[in-house]
Amino acid sequence: MKNKIVLAVTGASGSIYASMLFDKLSMLKEQFSDVAIVFSKNATAVWQHELGNDSFKTFSFKRYDTMDFNAPFASGSAQYNTMIIIPCSMGTMGRIAAGISNDLITRAADVILKERRKLILVTRDMPLNLIHINNMKAITEAGGIICPACPSFYSKPQTINDVAATVVDRALDLAGFSLNSFRWNE
Repeated sequence: MKNKIVLAVTGASGSIYASMLFDKLSMLKEQFSDVAIVFSKNATAVWQHELGNDSFKTFSFKRYDTMDFNAPFASGSAQYNTMIIIPCSMGTMGRIAAGISNDLITRAADVILKERRKLILVTRDMPLNLIHINNMKAITEAGGIICPACPSFYSKPQTINDVAATVVDRALDLAGFSLNSFRWNE
């Protein structure tokens, strides 16, 4: 069975990561059967501020409103097997850790965890306080993966896009995608 993926974008800084992830997934179409997108209330404003465009409207994946609890992935029966929240704000992470499903993003994350499927949070905020660390611990204990947006420099990135790609490629690796990216010592 091919991946059915939910991508969520929150209002944390780091819209470049979501934009690059959408672009890369567009090139990996043979590796998934469905991609659904959800933006938090603040995500589009942050995207426009950071990237200076509204390209989030142009991606070919189906987009759902943050309050659309009729979205298929709001239930485990739809069998979406991966969710990536990129970037993931500390507020969103805290609500997921506490089991608060007050919008489609947190409901979908709750469904992914309860079904024992793959939840990847690409957290962006720093520094971290003890509440953040405890929330990360709770999500990890529940089966989620915390993937901080910490770029690597092994590949000697030359541009901001190269740097951001190290984070996006890592998230895609964690999600089980096969992609051509830098591998240590190859």
